[in-house]
Amino acid sequence: MFVDQVKVYVKAGDGGNGIVAFRREIYVPMGGPAGGDGGDGGDIIFEVDEGLNTLMDFRYQKHFKARRGENGMGKGMHGKNAEPLVLSVPPGTTVRDVRTGVVIADLIEHKQRAVIAKGGRGGRGNIRFATAKNPAPEIAENGEPGVERDIQIELKLIADVGLVGFPSVGKSTLLSVVSAAKPKIADYHFTTLSPNLGVVDTADQRSFVLADLPGLIEGAHEGVGLGHQFLRHVERTRVILHVIDMAGTEGRDPYQDYKTINQELEQYDPTLLERPQIIAANKMDLPEAEDQLALFKEQLEEDYPVFPISTVTKEGIRELLFAVANKLDEIPKNYQPIEEKEDRVIYRFEKEDKGFQITRDPDGAYVLLGEKIEKLFKMTDMTREESIQRFSRQLRGMGGVDEALRQRGAEDGDTVRLLDYEFEFME
Repeated sequence: MFVDQVKVYVKAGDGGNGIVAFRREIYVPMGGPAGGDGGDGGDIIFEVDEGLNTLMDFRYQKHFKARRGENGMGKGMHGKNAEPLVLSVPPGTTVRDVRTGVVIADLIEHKQRAVIAKGGRGGRGNIRFATAKNPAPEIAENGEPGVERDIQIELKLIADVGLVGFPSVGKSTLLSVVSAAKPKIADYHFTTLSPNLGVVDTADQRSFVLADLPGLIEGAHEGVGLGHQFLRHVERTRVILHVIDMAGTEGRDPYQDYKTINQELEQYDPTLLERPQIIAANKMDLPEAEDQLALFKEQLEEDYPVFPISTVTKEGIRELLFAVANKLDEIPKNYQPIEEKEDRVIYRFEKEDKGFQITRDPDGAYVLLGEKIEKLFKMTDMTREESIQRFSRQLRGMGGVDEALRQRGAEDGDTVRLLDYEFEFME
């Protein structure tokens, strides 16, 4: 099965915890702190493997978690960093954050890598907190949590030539005639439910990759029919090969078919019509086709070459393939206009994030929320008094959490919740 879109959850490894330790060696009366730092958590990395052409591996496993870093050790020894979790994806993979909609990575070339979720930093051991005022601190950090996110992975096929056209105009048959691909062929709409790729070799030893894509219908840019599944893949093609049923076997007007398909391409992405386009007038073995072709050429306003062909008799196919290969020779391999975007930096005033929010639970307890405050809490060792005091100082440095609680009406003895923990508010 061809899978070209899937949602998965990824969680990078947490950093290892730093530790509190002291040197206790013979003849060293004042050894001092010796707690080492924790190791960094493992990143989650996507790497392009040109041998893959589908996202099938992500269909059945949708949760990926990297290893956490090793905890620090005594004698100042650093915990081992975790190895990254490397996942292979096919070329043409786009990764998007589900919550924000931001594109994280666009992976095209073989062996290209991108960090999808960054592992957490290892927590610092007490050797890092020694000062002249406190030469023997009992403070150590827990490891930083690794990034976790839901992502949407999309595959946009990288083919030199994309076949476009209404259902049942002969795209799959053409692919089967000119390559070794074996697409499913039948005389009903949407026989092709997933893209098919074939390598085409011309008589003069040139070759290119041809993609037979699901048929378009009117309204495809809004997702009608197989719209978005099709249009996602035509984005990366360098040449568009427009296949038209010139005999009008289903009662449609060939020129109107041509106009409708191009309108759908333009409404999905206006830059698609800037690609070179070649028209294959198919089914010329039928008697009505000659008259329709003459009328089509009269109506055609664009200067696109038209090649009359028949996938049944194979007439005109040789000339069509030469024309496609010649057009590809004119376009550099690295020509990818869809990747070119104007980079602009817009400066605007943004209110500084306080780092926390306060809400109320139905039982009256105050709840502290916020990515920054939750991260500080997770990195605090709540089993040690000095670490708790340091956490209190960090809260005051964030803008006065205690004062904000008072303004919300918190009084001595009220319950305050942070994640799964409860505290008592004290004046």
